[in-house]
Amino acid sequence: MQGRGTFISPFPRPRCLAAAAPAGKAKLTHPGKAILAGGLAGGIEICITFPTEYVKTQLQLDERANPPKYRGIGDCVKQTVQGHGVKGLYRGLSSLVYGSIPKSAVRFGVFEFLSNRARDENGRLDSTKGLLCGLGAGILEAVFVVCPMETVKVKFIHDQTSANPKYKGFYHGVREIINAQGIRGTYQGLTATVLKQGSNQAIRFYVMTSLKNWYKGDNPNKAMNPLVTGTFGAVAGAASVFGNTPLDVIKTRMQGLEAHKYKSTLDCALKIMRHEGLAAFYKGTVPRLGRVCLDVAIVFIIYEEVVKVLNVVWKTD
Repeated sequence: MQGRGTFISPFPRPRCLAAAAPAGKAKLTHPGKAILAGGLAGGIEICITFPTEYVKTQLQLDERANPPKYRGIGDCVKQTVQGHGVKGLYRGLSSLVYGSIPKSAVRFGVFEFLSNRARDENGRLDSTKGLLCGLGAGILEAVFVVCPMETVKVKFIHDQTSANPKYKGFYHGVREIINAQGIRGTYQGLTATVLKQGSNQAIRFYVMTSLKNWYKGDNPNKAMNPLVTGTFGAVAGAASVFGNTPLDVIKTRMQGLEAHKYKSTLDCALKIMRHEGLAAFYKGTVPRLGRVCLDVAIVFIIYEEVVKVLNVVWKTD
């Protein structure tokens, strides 16, 4: 006691929590780590989700004027398995495996390169800058990897619906396409692909950045477990599906075996609208939704976990 009514505690006053454990500056991911982690994530993901991509592409190529060959998702799977066995659902997988590794490597490498320069003094990336960095990553992955990869994949899948398929495998198919059409034959639908991939990654990284900032609050280094990462990735994937499926349909038509019917990306869009109506722009939405949500969730989970391992074995600070 000191004086009347005054009590001095024998215990020290607790410090403010923020002062005792400052959040500090967010750790940045080295682009080299992003390339390795992204490539590994992309390769694993496509092997898991390819059948949904196959069904989506078949439904988008199934024009109403033919008339339609498939009555829906289940019918597409049924006819494919009856005609080609279960392995038929994996036709064109090789082209995506060869492309998915560099695609994800470019995507995450470019995103980390751009975002490291766009972060504030505390290492925080705001949502708008996340969108712009995602846009840049999507455009570059479209030009260098996605357009030729997707063109070959769509031609392979479309070729299977022909009475006499002419592509015997990945390398044979690529050789035949280049012999017949030159390198330009692997760059059909470039404009649509750039628009699709740019908007895809802009939407996904915008949503992912927004959700991460909300979850971490004032602590940019707060750990995220795989379940949270996967949930955020699925939400980001769903947002991108509803945001740009029309571009995906146009891209698929521009890369199919009947792409010669279209003079340009705009001409393709106008012909789809004129002959098939607005609903045609959302063909394959359901299988694409399932595939993309799973795709983005898996990719972000694997990417984040591989980066954690690389941070231990590869010191870049």
